[in-house]
Amino acid sequence: MTNQTEADRGLLGQSEAVASFEHENTLLSRVQHALHSNPALVPLIVLVASVLVFGVLLGGKFFSSFALTLILQQVAIVGIVGTAQSLVILTAGIDLSVGAIMVLSSVIMGQFTFKLGLPPAVAIACGLVVGTFIGFINGWLIARIKLPPFIVTLGMWQIALATNFLYSGNETIRAQEIEVNAPLLQFFGQSFSVGGAVFTYGVIFFIGIVLILAYVLRHTAWGRHVYAVGDDPDAAALSGVNTKRILISVYALSGLICAFAGWVLIGRIGSVSPTSGQSANIESITAVVIGGISLFGGRGSILGMFFGALIVGVFSLGLRLLGADAQWTYLLIGALIIAAVAVDQWIRKVSA
Repeated sequence: MTNQTEADRGLLGQSEAVASFEHENTLLSRVQHALHSNPALVPLIVLVASVLVFGVLLGGKFFSSFALTLILQQVAIVGIVGTAQSLVILTAGIDLSVGAIMVLSSVIMGQFTFKLGLPPAVAIACGLVVGTFIGFINGWLIARIKLPPFIVTLGMWQIALATNFLYSGNETIRAQEIEVNAPLLQFFGQSFSVGGAVFTYGVIFFIGIVLILAYVLRHTAWGRHVYAVGDDPDAAALSGVNTKRILISVYALSGLICAFAGWVLIGRIGSVSPTSGQSANIESITAVVIGGISLFGGRGSILGMFFGALIVGVFSLGLRLLGADAQWTYLLIGALIIAAVAVDQWIRKVSA
């Protein structure tokens, strides 16, 4: 009788311990599920916190409408390329050629206008077609030939970069020539004011493409299939998703968006330069990772990338206004990248 009583007490104690453990993890579990359900929540919190910190340190100098819209102008090109990179990474891939596609497309737009004498609208259309075609080739090699995305896009990066320099002859088309003979090339650099805030059409395009893709990924079958392919391509194929077609369409759309970024780049810097935008590859991946999009695919949102790009812009401008060395920006962004990946790993581990 005594032994049975002791056994019952032991079982009761274990049950209480389990209940206590589950109770202690309730808050942690809720936080984890909130972050898993809303991938853009972490970068949004970081963005708000960074804005508040720099606002306290700099006061009105940082909170001015000019400073805040300047951040949008500075991150617009990286953000547009980041939307292309986001689509690819959501499928568990990566595209190292986004920056080269952007620059090559801008060079084609400029050279076709001034070297071949084509109307600017036709030259722009040719640049957009070339960007889309390069993306299509990437997607076809990855989906049909089964080559790794890293290798394919690394090779395409070199090919596009070399083509860019060979075709342009490393020649820059000056802003004055474009302004006089082909102002349409500089369209996205034109600005307008709203209540003291200055916006360029490039910024409007950036915000527009983010909102459109956020809707498409969340509310269309194609968007759901993109997530499905990134999460588990075999399961997606068994459920009837044409995974090859999805991959090809994603890379082709990525190429088109990068070509548009090339047009925006001309408006931003005013000229057509084959040496511009060389760091867009790394900067776009930075925005995507800080924005909470998982490098393993299947989880994240375009809005998160938008917040990630803004975080980089806030840190860059804030530290510059504080007079800090530019290397502090790279140091803090590097720490944010590692932290973002660590949070993603934690969310996936707990979810599993």
